[in-house]
Amino acid sequence: MQDKVVAITGAGSGLGREGALLFATEGARVVVSDIVPGRSQQVVDAIEAQGGAAVAVDADVRVEADMDRVVEVAVETYGRIDVMWANAGIPEPGFGMQPLAESSLDDWNNIFAVNSTGIYLAWKAAARWMIANGAGGALLATSSAASFTAYPGFPMYTASKAAVNGLVRAAALEFGTFGIRANALCPTHGMSVNFALPPEAEVLGKSYEQMQPWDPDKRAMPLRLDRPPVLRDNANLALFLASDESAYMSGQTIQSADGGQFARTSIIFPTDLGESTDITSGSIPDDLREQIDR
Repeated sequence: MQDKVVAITGAGSGLGREGALLFATEGARVVVSDIVPGRSQQVVDAIEAQGGAAVAVDADVRVEADMDRVVEVAVETYGRIDVMWANAGIPEPGFGMQPLAESSLDDWNNIFAVNSTGIYLAWKAAARWMIANGAGGALLATSSAASFTAYPGFPMYTASKAAVNGLVRAAALEFGTFGIRANALCPTHGMSVNFALPPEAEVLGKSYEQMQPWDPDKRAMPLRLDRPPVLRDNANLALFLASDESAYMSGQTIQSADGGQFARTSIIFPTDLGESTDITSGSIPDDLREQIDR
């Protein structure tokens, strides 16, 4: 990533902030964008304190002129843009406690405006410059594991992230001829607790799992490690997808920090059988299990 110019939306907190700090340590020059006034500058200050180069832009991903301005700032400051990471996103109102039947059209439209249209606008602005200058480049999005399976209480969020995955495939198909790649990371665990808090809340820089006592045996994932998943676990995948080391990867939507969760099915199969070999216990009635040809 040395001297690559990377723009990141929603980079004032959470995964975007972690990614901006990581990219800067790898030599990238970072355009830090966020909707909360002043929050981008705080990240820029942290990057500069560690010897990196960055510039702040207060911008709303729902506004096309703002996304155009993010690209303009990148080009005016550093002469080019190599990576556009459309990372900004918002959750459901009530954070999972509002039934879909009681939701409003305004909420639906706003969630899609940020989570789906915001990626379209950011990518379009960057792709126009990349195509016009024959520069190639990488388009990256933060989707979600919710794009593959429904999150209880998050139906509108789930739908908006599924739309992102479709855009990734379409953009990879259309922009590939210009040497532009399009990919998305789809986090499960290790995501920012700030996502559940109001925008003006203190930036904590920690994942949900870090905010609670860590007991891997009580977590809904097959993988057992002695530490909780953290923001950097997801940022590392973003770094790879943005770098030249993934030069022939495009159109991919990759589940990050899932801990093997997507290796499971929805049927309950016990994982600790002891001396038993009967994996059907709990899913097939006893009188039917007797009919199984062993």
